Amino acid sequence: MQQVLAMLYLWLKAGHVIFVIFWMAGLFMLPRFFVYHQEAPEGSPENAAWIDREAKLMKIIMWPSLVVVWVLGLALAMEIGAFSQGWFHVKLAFVLVLTAYHFWLAQYAQNLAAGVRRLSGKKLRMLNEIPGVAAAVIVIMVIVKPF
Repeated sequence: MQQVLAMLYLWLKAGHVIFVIFWMAGLFMLPRFFVYHQEAPEGSPENAAWIDREAKLMKIIMWPSLVVVWVLGLALAMEIGAFSQGWFHVKLAFVLVLTAYHFWLAQYAQNLAAGVRRLSGKKLRMLNEIPGVAAAVIVIMVIVKPF
């Protein structure tokens, strides 16, 4: 029985990592889509195409990945008793930041679809650094476990 649980844990972990990769890809792609979208003239076929691309990325990849990452991540954390470990608290804080960023991106996509273009391409490019920094901290916490 112990061997079965160990195998299940490894499958859950593999699934978690796979869906983290999918989610992170979306978190990197969507702001880049926004940059190109904002360069398209309002009301143009190109503008409509970017609205469609952004919606599909969110619906097909990002939202499902977010859910699976959280479900598998919490299951893994409970399995190893991570809630009492300092490194996990830091990781969880950064995952919450990424989740908030995801929701902000979803709202910005809705604003762009409605014709509201609040940020410059330069600001969007700078915001695109958030997932990279968060991912680096998360990986260090998970692998190194400094505390």
